[in-house]
Amino acid sequence: MPDGVAALEKLGVTVPAIEAYPFRGVRFVSGGLSAEAVFPYGFALGIRRTNLHRVMVERAEKAGVRFRWHAVVTGLDPDGVVVRGELLRAQWIIGADGSSSRMRRWAGLDSHRRRNERSAFRRHYNVAPWGNFMELHWGRCGQLYVTPVGPEQVCIALITRDPSLRLDEALTEFPEVAWKLRGAPHGSIERGAVSLTRKLARVTNGRVALIGDASGGVDAISGEGLCLAFKQAELLAEAVAAGDLRGYQRGHRTLARRPALMADLMLLLEHRHELRERVMRAFQIEPRLFARMLATHVGAASMLDLAGNGLALSWKLLTV
Repeated sequence: MPDGVAALEKLGVTVPAIEAYPFRGVRFVSGGLSAEAVFPYGFALGIRRTNLHRVMVERAEKAGVRFRWHAVVTGLDPDGVVVRGELLRAQWIIGADGSSSRMRRWAGLDSHRRRNERSAFRRHYNVAPWGNFMELHWGRCGQLYVTPVGPEQVCIALITRDPSLRLDEALTEFPEVAWKLRGAPHGSIERGAVSLTRKLARVTNGRVALIGDASGGVDAISGEGLCLAFKQAELLAEAVAAGDLRGYQRGHRTLARRPALMADLMLLLEHRHELRERVMRAFQIEPRLFARMLATHVGAASMLDLAGNGLALSWKLLTV
């Protein structure tokens, strides 16, 4: 999303145009209804994760980071971490090892206040994008994302509460997307992951700090996971420079509030078909409502604006 692009650039990382595909807004599709809005500023980027990783590694190396590929950390030590049975001394230890973080367990930070789990599956298709928007299609089985990632490729992602469901089966519920993908060669194999909403009690303990999915997260429906990690990185760097992780603990909680609230609002529509239909009709009749909601989603409007937009939407729902 645009706020994620901006956060990445603040870290000194610029994605080359050849590595990504820009899009200008978001479109919601549910049944025969659709609503769309452009971003209030900038643009979003659809990018293959492998391309993003390469760009970030190159930037880190230029900044002086030394990578120890394939060096597995097997435990914590009072003076650092254990790598291949040997002590690697460290003043600060950052756990960035994903949603199943071992560092989180070792540091005694696994206690969480909230947890909700869904499944996600994705595959790339070699077909030209059919629009300049990221599309979110709502169905009975979950949500289907269509994101352009290149001039001749789109990424199709399914988020569902059914871990046994796969893309080929799910696409039968989204005939509009299935028709546009017909005959398109696969650009990757289907891969799956867990989409977790998790709020930890703490993300720091002594010299250890967690970041990214290791530090909790919001449901993938928000599209804000990477953006959160980039913003956390800047905040954590400031805390390390100051020699005090308490600011990171406070700021981490603040950063997560807006994405978590937006994810909760979107998930409210997941199984409430009648409510979702009324909301979609309201967005169609009053496109500015959707545009304001999108502005809040990417951080261009305040939570007070969100409250006002919610009141306007509630009033509109009474008339559609």
